[in-house]
Amino acid sequence: MTRFTILARVAFWAALIGAVTMAVLPHPPHTPLDQYGDKVEHIFAFAVISALAAAAFPRFPLYRIAERLSFVGAMIEVVQSIPDLHRDCDIRDWVADTCAVIVVLLIAGLIRRLRKPSAT
Repeated sequence: MTRFTILARVAFWAALIGAVTMAVLPHPPHTPLDQYGDKVEHIFAFAVISALAAAAFPRFPLYRIAERLSFVGAMIEVVQSIPDLHRDCDIRDWVADTCAVIVVLLIAGLIRRLRKPSAT
């Protein structure tokens, strides 16, 4: 495992834990992205997490990363439906999460393909 992969894994887990924590806090702190709306925050968070996941797990199939991150987004929405959290469960947030994951991982797939040495 390279130093880059180790750093990417640390960054991935930190970003994932941070995003999930912010998503389930009853009163999360304000961020600079608040002014652009909830969907932008979701897209940004899951785009960053997806890019870090692709870098952190270079041998892991991208469709599996997409599957798992989409599941995380869905579970966040389920947790946000708990009344005591005073959060809103919105399927459109999960759709935004999943779209961001797919777009970023498609780009990561192209990069992986371009980096592979050609068999000659």
